[in-house]
Amino acid sequence: MKEVLFEKDLSAVKYHILESARHDRVVREIASDLGIPHLRLRRILMERLDMILLENLPARYEEGKRVDREAGGIEGALSAHLYTRAVPIVPPRAMAEIVEGTKALAASGVPPAEAVARGKALVREAVLG
Repeated sequence: MKEVLFEKDLSAVKYHILESARHDRVVREIASDLGIPHLRLRRILMERLDMILLENLPARYEEGKRVDREAGGIEGALSAHLYTRAVPIVPPRAMAEIVEGTKALAASGVPPAEAVARGKALVREAVLG
């Protein structure tokens, strides 16, 4: 049986990647969208994403935004694809519950903008975990 003797701490490398101008812009845009301090989001990304995801973060972010724009509706407004697949910082099951809850809220007569704002708050809570 093969066991891992040690695991390298890649925090410094991950931090260096996220410091680049393109990556920093993406981190700041996501942080602004979710209402999270960008330094806290940077820490979350370093903890949850592997090196490949971090290196491709700007491209994945742009693609995730494009998919959400095309999807429209509650999913698009909550950036469901972006935060579960492109930049996976919310578990898919949690996002599905948030989307369904937001849809139910909008169907119950709550104005769509308010329902989306409440849903976005739940996305922020899921990211902060």
